[in-house]
Amino acid sequence: MNCNDWIADFLASDPPRSKSLVVTIFGDAIVPHGGMVWLGSLIELLAPFGVNDRLLRTAVFRLAQEGWLGAQRDGRRSSYAITPPAMARFVHAYRRIYAPLNVHWDGSWTLILNGDGALDAAERSAVRKELLWEGYSVIAPGIMGHPAADGPALDELLKRLGVAGKLFVVQGKTMRQVCGRPLSELVADGWDVSGVAQGYDQFIAQFEPLLAALKSAASSNDAVTPQQAFVVRTLLIHAYRRVQLHDPQLPVELLPTPWPGALAYELARSIYLAVYAAAEQHIDATLRREDPAAPAAEPAFFDRFGGLT
Repeated sequence: MNCNDWIADFLASDPPRSKSLVVTIFGDAIVPHGGMVWLGSLIELLAPFGVNDRLLRTAVFRLAQEGWLGAQRDGRRSSYAITPPAMARFVHAYRRIYAPLNVHWDGSWTLILNGDGALDAAERSAVRKELLWEGYSVIAPGIMGHPAADGPALDELLKRLGVAGKLFVVQGKTMRQVCGRPLSELVADGWDVSGVAQGYDQFIAQFEPLLAALKSAASSNDAVTPQQAFVVRTLLIHAYRRVQLHDPQLPVELLPTPWPGALAYELARSIYLAVYAAAEQHIDATLRREDPAAPAAEPAFFDRFGGLT
């Protein structure tokens, strides 16, 4: 199987939804280039995936309605940019996607308590929804927790929801002087990671043939084209983020062994390293056809997956 065959099979068997694909392309390709794109360039970027003009316009219209994108007009041309509130969420989510799996457990838990009922019903619902998305679990009524919380990310989340200072946020460890259950057992009570593991297994089965095709092409001096590289990179991140963003990011010591997320990360990293540079050529050329001053990828882009070298 060559890369073209793999792409065709993927798009035929698991075609991405237009709206979700636009989110992937914005996060992976547009944010590093300033977060703004002209509609003509976006149409060109989406064309190889079978997304036509009508589907794309519907997708960006809905994302604008939901507050993810802001639209501007310049004469007869339209551009779309990630809104400032959405940018913070994009940066956080995609930093998590590309980050190495190196979370280790220090034996403590971060607990978030709504002790005296300071939150109203809408605030409680929003906090619960966002914390669940961040990988927290309900430990007990009114208490959510995680064994490897990202402090700055949690602080940003609470501020964004307007509840900073309204919740108790504490860290706890087992008391050595007391014979109690080990805190590690809270993982089995709070999370069922079997679905996440199955998602990683499916990702591995789907993308291992692609890595083999890329290696075969490289060894035969039949390198993928910039457009092919962009399509591969986009489908890779689209599929990987669907699994990875459901991963509660538990410390490696508390996960089943072997954990397929580790293999999935290395596979995603290997494919990304193989195609990112050629894909950037396609992105640069496409953006600059509509805007000759479109910026190159920001330096932070090259920190992805532990360093793009």
